[in-house]
Amino acid sequence: MLSALDRRHTVAPPGYSRWLIPPAALAIHLCIGQVYATSVYKNSLIAHFDTGQTAIGVIFSIAIVMLGLSAAVAGTWVEANGPRKAMFVSACFWAAGFLVGALGIATKQLWLLYLGYGVLGGIGLGIGYISPVSTLIKWFPDRPGLATGLAIMGFGGGAMVASPLSRQLLSFYDSGYDPANAGSTASGSALVWLFLTLGVGYFVIMMFGVFNVRVPAADWRPAGFDPAQVAAKPLVTTANVSAANAVRTRSFWLLWVVLFCNVTAGIGILEQASPMIQDFFRDNGTSAVSVAAAGGFVGLLSLFNMAGRFVWSSTSDVIGRKPIYLLYLGVGMVLYVLLALFGQLATALFVLLACVILSFYGGGFATVPAYLRDLFGTFEVGAIHGRLLTAWSAAGVAGPLIVNAFLDAQGKPGTLTAAAYRPALFTMVGVLAVGFVANLLIRPVPERFHEPASGRDGVEGAQPVAAERSGS
Repeated sequence: MLSALDRRHTVAPPGYSRWLIPPAALAIHLCIGQVYATSVYKNSLIAHFDTGQTAIGVIFSIAIVMLGLSAAVAGTWVEANGPRKAMFVSACFWAAGFLVGALGIATKQLWLLYLGYGVLGGIGLGIGYISPVSTLIKWFPDRPGLATGLAIMGFGGGAMVASPLSRQLLSFYDSGYDPANAGSTASGSALVWLFLTLGVGYFVIMMFGVFNVRVPAADWRPAGFDPAQVAAKPLVTTANVSAANAVRTRSFWLLWVVLFCNVTAGIGILEQASPMIQDFFRDNGTSAVSVAAAGGFVGLLSLFNMAGRFVWSSTSDVIGRKPIYLLYLGVGMVLYVLLALFGQLATALFVLLACVILSFYGGGFATVPAYLRDLFGTFEVGAIHGRLLTAWSAAGVAGPLIVNAFLDAQGKPGTLTAAAYRPALFTMVGVLAVGFVANLLIRPVPERFHEPASGRDGVEGAQPVAAERSGS
Protein backbone atom coordinates (compact mmCIF):
# COMPACT_ATOMS: atom_id res chain seq x y z
CA MET A 1 0.00 0.00 0.00
CA LEU A 2 2.80 2.42 0.85
CA SER A 3 4.30 1.97 -2.63
CA ALA A 4 1.33 3.97 -3.92
CA LEU A 5 2.98 6.98 -2.29
CA ASP A 6 6.09 6.72 -4.49
CA ARG A 7 6.64 9.45 -7.03
CA ARG A 8 6.63 7.05 -9.98
CA HIS A 9 3.00 6.24 -9.17
CA THR A 10 1.92 9.88 -9.10
CA VAL A 11 2.86 10.96 -12.65
CA ALA A 12 -0.24 12.48 -14.23
CA PRO A 13 -1.72 10.73 -17.28
CA PRO A 14 -2.16 12.65 -20.55
CA GLY A 15 -5.00 15.16 -20.39
CA TYR A 16 -4.89 15.51 -16.62
CA SER A 17 -6.08 18.99 -15.58
CA ARG A 18 -3.49 20.96 -13.66
CA TRP A 19 -6.31 22.86 -11.93
CA LEU A 20 -6.92 19.77 -9.77
CA ILE A 21 -3.54 20.32 -8.08
CA PRO A 22 -4.29 23.58 -6.16
CA PRO A 23 -7.26 22.01 -4.28
CA ALA A 24 -4.99 19.12 -3.23
CA ALA A 25 -2.39 21.58 -1.95
CA LEU A 26 -5.11 23.69 -0.32
CA ALA A 27 -6.31 20.66 1.65
CA ILE A 28 -2.89 20.46 3.31
CA HIS A 29 -2.41 24.17 3.95
CA LEU A 30 -5.91 24.77 5.33
CA CYS A 31 -5.26 22.08 7.94
CA ILE A 32 -1.79 23.11 9.04
CA GLY A 33 -2.89 26.77 9.07
CA GLN A 34 -4.63 25.87 12.34
CA VAL A 35 -1.38 26.83 14.08
CA TYR A 36 -2.51 30.47 13.84
CA ALA A 37 -5.62 29.64 15.91
CA THR A 38 -3.85 28.42 19.06
CA SER A 39 -4.86 31.59 20.93
CA VAL A 40 -8.48 30.34 20.95
CA TYR A 41 -7.76 27.78 23.67
CA LYS A 42 -4.68 29.44 25.21
CA ASN A 43 -6.50 30.71 28.32
CA SER A 44 -8.12 27.29 28.80
CA LEU A 45 -4.69 25.63 28.71
CA ILE A 46 -3.34 28.19 31.19
CA ALA A 47 -6.18 27.41 33.60
CA HIS A 48 -5.89 23.65 33.12
CA PHE A 49 -2.15 23.49 33.73
CA ASP A 50 -2.27 26.30 36.33
CA THR A 51 0.68 28.07 34.73
CA GLY A 52 1.53 31.39 33.06
CA GLN A 53 1.13 32.78 29.57
CA THR A 54 4.80 32.28 28.72
CA ALA A 55 4.73 28.55 29.51
CA ILE A 56 1.74 28.03 27.19
CA GLY A 57 2.85 30.56 24.57
CA VAL A 58 6.12 28.68 24.06
CA ILE A 59 4.12 25.83 22.48
CA PHE A 60 3.44 28.05 19.45
CA SER A 61 7.08 29.18 19.36
CA ILE A 62 8.33 25.56 19.37
CA ALA A 63 5.96 24.70 16.51
CA ILE A 64 7.17 27.63 14.37
CA VAL A 65 10.84 26.91 15.07
CA MET A 66 10.32 23.24 14.18
CA LEU A 67 8.49 24.33 11.04
CA GLY A 68 11.57 26.14 9.77
CA LEU A 69 14.05 23.49 10.90
CA SER A 70 12.10 20.54 9.49
CA ALA A 71 11.49 22.33 6.20
CA ALA A 72 15.22 23.02 5.91
CA VAL A 73 16.35 19.51 6.89
CA ALA A 74 13.67 17.57 4.98
CA GLY A 75 13.56 19.79 1.89
CA THR A 76 15.85 17.62 -0.23
CA TRP A 77 14.02 14.46 0.91
CA VAL A 78 10.71 16.04 -0.16
CA GLU A 79 12.12 16.78 -3.61
CA ALA A 80 13.51 13.25 -3.98
CA ASN A 81 10.36 11.41 -2.86
CA GLY A 82 7.67 13.60 -4.41
CA PRO A 83 4.65 15.43 -2.99
CA ARG A 84 2.38 12.45 -2.21
CA LYS A 85 4.76 10.73 0.20
CA ALA A 86 5.75 14.07 1.75
CA MET A 87 2.13 15.11 2.27
CA PHE A 88 1.35 11.73 3.83
CA VAL A 89 4.27 12.05 6.26
CA SER A 90 3.13 15.60 7.07
CA ALA A 91 -0.40 14.35 7.83
CA CYS A 92 0.96 11.63 10.12
CA PHE A 93 3.14 14.04 12.11
CA TRP A 94 0.43 16.72 12.27
CA ALA A 95 -2.21 14.27 13.52
CA ALA A 96 0.26 12.63 15.93
CA GLY A 97 1.01 16.07 17.36
CA PHE A 98 -2.63 16.51 18.36
CA LEU A 99 -2.92 12.98 19.75
CA VAL A 100 0.24 13.25 21.88
CA GLY A 101 -0.88 16.74 22.92
CA ALA A 102 -4.24 15.29 24.01
CA LEU A 103 -2.37 12.75 26.14
CA GLY A 104 -0.38 15.58 27.71
CA ILE A 105 -3.56 17.48 28.56
CA ALA A 106 -5.25 14.36 29.96
CA THR A 107 -2.28 13.58 32.22
CA LYS A 108 -1.43 17.23 32.95
CA GLN A 109 2.08 16.68 31.61
CA LEU A 110 2.95 19.95 29.87
CA TRP A 111 6.13 18.50 28.36
CA LEU A 112 3.98 16.08 26.34
CA LEU A 113 2.14 19.08 24.87
CA TYR A 114 5.52 20.58 23.94
CA LEU A 115 6.57 17.27 22.38
CA GLY A 116 3.25 16.65 20.66
CA TYR A 117 1.91 19.90 19.23
CA GLY A 118 5.26 21.69 19.39
CA VAL A 119 7.82 19.18 18.08
CA LEU A 120 5.80 16.52 16.20
CA GLY A 121 3.19 18.99 15.00
CA GLY A 122 5.94 21.44 14.01
CA ILE A 123 7.61 18.77 11.86
CA GLY A 124 4.27 18.14 10.18
CA LEU A 125 3.95 21.90 9.63
CA GLY A 126 7.32 22.22 7.93
CA ILE A 127 7.02 19.20 5.64
CA GLY A 128 3.39 20.00 4.83
CA TYR A 129 4.17 23.63 4.06
CA ILE A 130 6.79 22.89 1.41
CA SER A 131 5.47 19.56 0.04
CA PRO A 132 3.10 20.95 -2.64
CA VAL A 133 5.10 24.06 -3.53
CA SER A 134 7.60 22.77 -6.10
CA THR A 135 4.89 20.61 -7.70
CA LEU A 136 2.65 23.65 -8.14
CA ILE A 137 5.50 25.61 -9.69
CA LYS A 138 6.15 22.81 -12.19
CA TRP A 139 2.47 22.59 -13.11
CA PHE A 140 2.25 26.39 -13.52
CA PRO A 141 5.56 27.55 -15.06
CA ASP A 142 3.61 30.32 -16.78
CA ARG A 143 1.97 31.58 -13.56
CA PRO A 144 4.00 30.41 -10.55
CA GLY A 145 2.89 33.29 -8.34
CA LEU A 146 -0.78 32.49 -8.92
CA ALA A 147 -0.25 28.79 -8.22
CA THR A 148 1.68 29.16 -4.98
CA GLY A 149 -0.66 31.94 -3.88
CA LEU A 150 -3.65 29.62 -4.22
CA ALA A 151 -2.10 27.06 -1.88
CA ILE A 152 -0.33 29.28 0.63
CA MET A 153 -3.50 31.36 0.85
CA GLY A 154 -4.91 28.33 2.64
CA PHE A 155 -2.28 28.55 5.36
CA GLY A 156 -3.29 32.11 6.10
CA GLY A 157 -6.97 31.19 6.02
CA GLY A 158 -6.65 28.05 8.13
CA ALA A 159 -7.16 30.04 11.31
CA MET A 160 -10.38 31.54 9.95
CA VAL A 161 -11.83 28.03 9.85
CA ALA A 162 -10.11 26.64 12.94
CA SER A 163 -10.93 29.53 15.31
CA PRO A 164 -14.76 29.36 15.20
CA LEU A 165 -14.63 25.56 14.80
CA SER A 166 -12.53 25.18 17.95
CA ARG A 167 -14.82 27.47 19.95
CA GLN A 168 -17.91 25.53 18.90
CA LEU A 169 -16.27 22.16 19.63
CA LEU A 170 -15.21 23.34 23.08
CA SER A 171 -18.76 24.50 23.84
CA PHE A 172 -20.07 21.14 22.57
CA TYR A 173 -17.72 19.17 24.82
CA ASP A 174 -18.15 21.54 27.80
CA SER A 175 -21.62 23.03 28.33
CA GLY A 176 -20.14 25.53 30.81
CA TYR A 177 -17.87 27.09 28.18
CA ASP A 178 -19.19 30.27 26.53
CA PRO A 179 -17.47 30.90 23.15
CA ALA A 180 -18.75 34.49 23.15
CA ASN A 181 -17.08 35.30 26.48
CA ALA A 182 -13.34 36.02 26.19
CA GLY A 183 -12.85 35.17 29.86
CA SER A 184 -14.54 31.78 29.68
CA THR A 185 -12.28 28.71 29.93
CA ALA A 186 -13.04 25.13 28.91
CA SER A 187 -12.47 22.06 31.06
CA GLY A 188 -9.52 19.73 30.63
CA SER A 189 -11.70 16.95 29.22
CA ALA A 190 -13.10 19.34 26.60
CA LEU A 191 -9.55 20.24 25.56
CA VAL A 192 -8.64 16.56 25.27
CA TRP A 193 -11.63 15.87 23.02
CA LEU A 194 -10.88 19.00 20.98
CA PHE A 195 -7.35 17.81 20.26
CA LEU A 196 -8.55 14.29 19.43
CA THR A 197 -11.23 15.63 17.09
CA LEU A 198 -8.86 18.00 15.31
CA GLY A 199 -6.17 15.33 14.98
CA VAL A 200 -8.49 12.78 13.36
CA GLY A 201 -10.41 15.35 11.31
CA TYR A 202 -7.34 17.03 9.87
CA PHE A 203 -5.79 13.66 9.00
CA VAL A 204 -8.86 12.71 6.95
CA ILE A 205 -8.92 16.04 5.11
CA MET A 206 -5.19 15.89 4.38
CA MET A 207 -5.65 12.41 2.87
CA PHE A 208 -7.79 14.09 0.20
CA GLY A 209 -4.75 16.10 -0.81
CA VAL A 210 -2.44 13.07 -0.57
CA PHE A 211 -4.40 10.92 -3.00
CA ASN A 212 -5.29 13.70 -5.45
CA VAL A 213 -1.86 15.25 -5.96
CA ARG A 214 -0.02 14.41 -9.19
CA VAL A 215 3.30 15.41 -10.75
CA PRO A 216 3.60 16.42 -14.42
CA ALA A 217 5.20 14.07 -16.94
CA ALA A 218 8.80 14.87 -17.89
CA ASP A 219 7.84 16.31 -21.28
CA TRP A 220 4.66 18.11 -20.17
CA ARG A 221 4.19 21.82 -20.90
CA PRO A 222 1.08 24.03 -20.62
CA ALA A 223 -0.68 24.67 -23.91
CA GLY A 224 0.87 27.67 -25.65
CA PHE A 225 3.64 28.03 -23.06
CA ASP A 226 7.01 29.17 -24.43
CA PRO A 227 9.87 28.94 -21.89
CA ALA A 228 11.87 31.43 -23.96
CA GLN A 229 9.37 34.16 -23.09
CA VAL A 230 9.84 33.50 -19.37
CA ALA A 231 13.60 33.62 -19.72
CA ALA A 232 13.37 37.08 -21.26
CA LYS A 233 12.14 38.52 -17.96
CA PRO A 234 14.62 40.08 -15.50
CA LEU A 235 16.03 37.71 -12.85
CA VAL A 236 14.28 34.69 -14.41
CA THR A 237 16.49 31.78 -15.42
CA THR A 238 15.99 28.60 -17.46
CA ALA A 239 18.98 27.04 -15.68
CA ASN A 240 18.76 25.04 -12.45
CA VAL A 241 20.64 25.25 -9.17
CA SER A 242 20.79 22.51 -6.53
CA ALA A 243 19.87 23.22 -2.93
CA ALA A 244 23.47 22.59 -1.85
CA ASN A 245 24.73 25.19 -4.32
CA ALA A 246 21.88 27.65 -3.69
CA VAL A 247 22.95 28.25 -0.08
CA ARG A 248 26.41 29.18 -1.37
CA THR A 249 25.04 32.08 -3.41
CA ARG A 250 24.74 35.70 -2.34
CA SER A 251 21.21 35.90 -3.78
CA PHE A 252 19.94 33.17 -1.45
CA TRP A 253 21.13 34.96 1.69
CA LEU A 254 19.92 38.34 0.48
CA LEU A 255 16.49 36.80 -0.08
CA TRP A 256 16.75 35.21 3.39
CA VAL A 257 17.21 38.72 4.82
CA VAL A 258 14.29 40.02 2.75
CA LEU A 259 11.93 37.32 4.05
CA PHE A 260 13.21 37.71 7.62
CA CYS A 261 12.59 41.46 7.61
CA ASN A 262 9.15 41.22 5.99
CA VAL A 263 8.00 38.53 8.44
CA THR A 264 9.54 40.18 11.51
CA ALA A 265 7.63 43.40 10.83
CA GLY A 266 4.33 41.67 10.11
CA ILE A 267 4.36 39.09 12.88
CA GLY A 268 5.03 41.81 15.45
CA ILE A 269 1.59 43.27 14.72
CA LEU A 270 -0.11 39.91 14.27
CA GLU A 271 1.04 38.59 17.65
CA GLN A 272 -0.12 41.76 19.45
CA ALA A 273 -3.18 42.59 17.33
CA SER A 274 -6.02 42.32 19.85
CA PRO A 275 -4.47 44.31 22.75
CA MET A 276 -2.85 46.71 20.29
CA ILE A 277 -6.10 48.11 18.86
CA GLN A 278 -7.52 48.44 22.39
CA ASP A 279 -4.41 50.28 23.62
CA PHE A 280 -4.34 52.68 20.66
CA PHE A 281 -7.78 53.97 21.63
CA ARG A 282 -7.40 53.94 25.40
CA ASP A 283 -8.29 57.11 27.32
CA ASN A 284 -8.08 57.46 31.11
CA GLY A 285 -7.58 53.71 31.46
CA THR A 286 -10.64 52.78 29.41
CA SER A 287 -10.48 51.56 25.82
CA ALA A 288 -13.06 52.63 23.24
CA VAL A 289 -12.62 49.24 21.55
CA SER A 290 -14.38 46.30 23.19
CA VAL A 291 -12.94 42.80 23.51
CA ALA A 292 -15.45 41.55 20.94
CA ALA A 293 -14.50 44.31 18.49
CA ALA A 294 -10.82 43.50 19.00
CA GLY A 295 -11.59 39.87 18.19
CA GLY A 296 -13.32 40.98 15.01
CA PHE A 297 -10.24 43.02 14.12
CA VAL A 298 -8.07 39.91 14.48
CA GLY A 299 -10.42 38.05 12.13
CA LEU A 300 -10.21 40.90 9.62
CA LEU A 301 -6.41 40.77 9.76
CA SER A 302 -6.57 37.04 9.02
CA LEU A 303 -8.76 37.77 6.00
CA PHE A 304 -6.27 40.31 4.62
CA ASN A 305 -3.38 38.00 5.44
CA MET A 306 -5.10 35.31 3.38
CA ALA A 307 -6.19 37.59 0.53
CA GLY A 308 -2.74 39.18 0.28
CA ARG A 309 -1.21 35.76 -0.35
CA PHE A 310 -3.31 35.36 -3.48
CA VAL A 311 -3.65 38.93 -4.76
CA TRP A 312 -0.05 40.10 -4.37
CA SER A 313 1.56 36.82 -5.48
CA SER A 314 -0.64 36.83 -8.60
CA THR A 315 0.35 40.45 -9.23
CA SER A 316 4.01 39.40 -9.08
CA ASP A 317 3.46 37.28 -12.22
CA VAL A 318 2.77 40.54 -14.04
CA ILE A 319 5.22 43.03 -12.53
CA GLY A 320 7.95 40.65 -11.34
CA ARG A 321 9.12 39.37 -7.99
CA LYS A 322 11.72 42.03 -7.20
CA PRO A 323 9.30 44.96 -7.79
CA ILE A 324 6.60 43.35 -5.66
CA TYR A 325 9.00 43.04 -2.71
CA LEU A 326 9.98 46.67 -3.18
CA LEU A 327 6.26 47.35 -2.74
CA TYR A 328 5.98 45.16 0.38
CA LEU A 329 9.02 46.72 2.04
CA GLY A 330 8.97 50.29 0.71
CA VAL A 331 5.26 51.00 1.11
CA GLY A 332 5.39 48.99 4.34
CA MET A 333 7.83 51.51 5.80
CA VAL A 334 5.46 54.36 4.96
CA LEU A 335 2.50 52.50 6.48
CA TYR A 336 4.36 51.83 9.73
CA VAL A 337 5.28 55.51 10.05
CA LEU A 338 1.66 56.52 9.42
CA LEU A 339 0.45 53.94 11.95
CA ALA A 340 2.86 55.21 14.61
CA LEU A 341 2.07 58.90 14.09
CA PHE A 342 -1.61 58.96 13.10
CA GLY A 343 -3.08 55.52 13.86
CA GLN A 344 -4.76 56.73 17.04
CA LEU A 345 -6.72 59.47 15.26
CA ALA A 346 -9.45 57.18 13.92
CA THR A 347 -10.29 53.51 14.29
CA ALA A 348 -10.98 53.16 10.57
CA LEU A 349 -7.53 54.57 9.72
CA PHE A 350 -5.83 52.21 12.18
CA VAL A 351 -7.68 49.18 10.79
CA LEU A 352 -6.94 50.15 7.18
CA LEU A 353 -3.21 50.59 7.79
CA ALA A 354 -2.89 47.37 9.79
CA CYS A 355 -4.85 45.37 7.20
CA VAL A 356 -2.67 46.50 4.29
CA ILE A 357 0.48 45.75 6.35
CA LEU A 358 -0.81 42.21 7.01
CA SER A 359 -1.64 41.74 3.33
CA PHE A 360 2.04 42.46 2.59
CA TYR A 361 3.00 39.98 5.30
CA GLY A 362 0.93 37.25 3.67
CA GLY A 363 1.99 38.25 0.17
CA GLY A 364 5.65 37.88 1.12
CA PHE A 365 5.10 34.24 2.07
CA ALA A 366 3.23 33.39 -1.12
CA THR A 367 5.58 35.20 -3.49
CA VAL A 368 8.87 33.83 -2.20
CA PRO A 369 8.56 30.33 -3.79
CA ALA A 370 8.11 31.96 -7.22
CA TYR A 371 11.06 34.28 -6.48
CA LEU A 372 13.16 31.18 -5.73
CA ARG A 373 11.99 29.56 -8.94
CA ASP A 374 13.03 32.65 -10.90
CA LEU A 375 16.50 32.67 -9.35
CA PHE A 376 17.29 28.96 -9.01
CA GLY A 377 15.02 27.11 -11.46
CA THR A 378 12.71 24.20 -10.67
CA PHE A 379 15.28 21.45 -9.96
CA GLU A 380 15.21 21.55 -6.14
CA VAL A 381 13.06 24.62 -5.53
CA GLY A 382 11.16 22.85 -2.73
CA ALA A 383 14.40 22.03 -0.90
CA ILE A 384 15.68 25.59 -1.36
CA HIS A 385 12.35 26.91 -0.09
CA GLY A 386 12.71 24.72 2.99
CA ARG A 387 16.11 26.15 3.77
CA LEU A 388 14.82 29.69 3.27
CA LEU A 389 12.01 29.13 5.78
CA THR A 390 14.56 29.23 8.59
CA ALA A 391 14.13 32.98 8.14
CA TRP A 392 10.52 32.50 9.27
CA SER A 393 11.65 30.63 12.38
CA ALA A 394 14.08 33.41 13.24
CA ALA A 395 11.49 36.11 12.57
CA GLY A 396 8.89 34.26 14.63
CA VAL A 397 11.16 34.74 17.63
CA ALA A 398 12.55 38.20 16.77
CA GLY A 399 9.28 39.97 15.90
CA PRO A 400 7.37 39.32 19.14
CA LEU A 401 10.55 39.82 21.20
CA ILE A 402 11.12 43.29 19.74
CA VAL A 403 7.54 44.42 20.29
CA ASN A 404 7.15 42.88 23.75
CA ALA A 405 10.50 44.23 24.96
CA PHE A 406 9.48 47.79 24.09
CA LEU A 407 6.02 47.35 25.59
CA ASP A 408 7.38 45.87 28.83
CA ALA A 409 9.54 48.98 29.20
CA GLN A 410 6.50 51.25 28.69
CA GLY A 411 4.21 49.78 31.34
CA LYS A 412 1.83 46.98 32.24
CA PRO A 413 -0.71 45.42 29.86
CA GLY A 414 -4.07 47.14 30.05
CA THR A 415 -2.52 50.53 30.83
CA LEU A 416 -0.65 51.18 27.57
CA THR A 417 -1.55 53.81 24.97
CA ALA A 418 -0.60 54.49 21.36
CA ALA A 419 2.59 56.28 22.43
CA ALA A 420 3.91 53.06 24.00
CA TYR A 421 3.93 51.40 20.58
CA ARG A 422 5.86 54.09 18.69
CA PRO A 423 9.39 52.88 19.56
CA ALA A 424 8.51 49.36 18.39
CA LEU A 425 6.83 50.59 15.21
CA PHE A 426 9.74 52.85 14.27
CA THR A 427 12.09 49.93 14.90
CA MET A 428 10.08 47.91 12.39
CA VAL A 429 10.56 50.72 9.88
CA GLY A 430 14.32 50.21 10.26
CA VAL A 431 13.91 46.43 9.87
CA LEU A 432 11.95 46.92 6.64
CA ALA A 433 14.62 49.34 5.38
CA VAL A 434 17.26 46.61 5.78
CA GLY A 435 15.07 44.24 3.77
CA PHE A 436 14.47 46.90 1.11
CA VAL A 437 18.21 47.33 0.55
CA ALA A 438 18.77 43.56 0.52
CA ASN A 439 16.12 43.15 -2.18
CA LEU A 440 17.77 45.85 -4.32
CA LEU A 441 21.06 43.92 -4.14
CA ILE A 442 19.66 40.61 -5.45
CA ARG A 443 21.22 39.64 -8.79
CA PRO A 444 20.98 36.62 -11.12
CA VAL A 445 22.83 33.54 -9.87
CA PRO A 446 26.29 33.17 -11.51
CA GLU A 447 26.60 30.37 -14.06
CA ARG A 448 29.20 28.50 -12.00
CA PHE A 449 26.40 27.43 -9.65
CA HIS A 450 24.17 26.06 -12.43
CA GLU A 451 23.57 22.35 -12.91
CA PRO A 452 24.91 20.82 -16.17
CA ALA A 453 22.22 21.18 -18.83
CA SER A 454 22.48 17.53 -19.83
CA GLY A 455 21.97 16.30 -16.29
CA ARG A 456 18.84 18.16 -15.40
CA ASP A 457 15.84 19.37 -17.33
CA GLY A 458 14.06 20.91 -14.35
CA VAL A 459 11.01 18.68 -14.35
CA GLU A 460 9.52 16.76 -11.48
CA GLY A 461 9.75 13.39 -13.16
CA ALA A 462 13.57 13.31 -13.31
CA GLN A 463 15.64 11.79 -10.53
CA PRO A 464 17.77 14.10 -8.35
CA VAL A 465 21.14 12.73 -9.44
CA ALA A 466 22.74 16.15 -9.24
CA ALA A 467 21.68 16.44 -5.63
CA GLU A 468 23.52 13.24 -4.82
CA ARG A 469 26.53 14.38 -6.79
CA SER A 470 26.72 17.72 -4.98
CA GLY A 471 26.34 16.09 -1.58
CA SER A 472 22.99 17.62 -0.66
